[in-house]
This record gives sequence, C-alpha cells and structure tokens, in this order.
Amino acid sequence: MRKSTMPKVRAIRSALALMMLAGGLCACAAPIAINRAALPCSGLIPPQLSDDVPGADIPSGNSAGDWIAFGDAQTGQLDKANTYKSGAIAIVKACEARDAQVDAMLHRKKFLGLF
Repeated sequence: MRKSTMPKVRAIRSALALMMLAGGLCACAAPIAINRAALPCSGLIPPQLSDDVPGADIPSGNSAGDWIAFGDAQTGQLDKANTYKSGAIAIVKACEARDAQVDAMLHRKKFLGLF
C-alpha cells in the first residue's frame, strides 16, 4: 500500500473497531421493560354483584308450613348469593384476558430474534 493511504486505512479500522465494540455492548444491555398502568377490574363488576342479597322474611305465623316456606325462600336467597362466586371468577378471568391482550400488544418484537 502507498504511504498516503495508510492513515485512511487506520481510520477505517478504528471506526470499525468502535462500531464492533458498540454493537457488542448493545448485545449485553438489559432488555427494555415496558410497564403499563394497572387497569381497574372493578369496572367489569355488574351492579347486581355488588348489591347484598337480602335474607328471606321471617314468617309471622308459627305453623310448620310457614317455617317450611321460610326455609325454602331462604335457600333461594342462598342460591342467588352462591351465583356471586361464579360471577366473581368470571370477572377475574375477563380481567386477566383483557390484561393479557394489552400485554401482547405492548410486547416488543425482537430484532433478528436477539434484541
């Protein structure tokens, strides 16, 4: 090589070395975390699940039939209250599905499967 091209070659080598060093450092960097605000799940609760289930009215009479009717009505109210359990589980599942959908949208694509 000619002497006049030597400084140019050295400059190119130095620039390439710096670029390789920078690329190597970028490969070692921690991944960028995307934090999202927690989305409120309370908006998914329908009003009928937040209302109390009243007990059946206590019978005014003392006959066995009155008390059997009361027990039957009280059991019906218990059945209503037990549906709240499945309703609460459905709300949690809907909230988790919504959050997973948002997380999937925010998930960053990797460059060349590495970064």
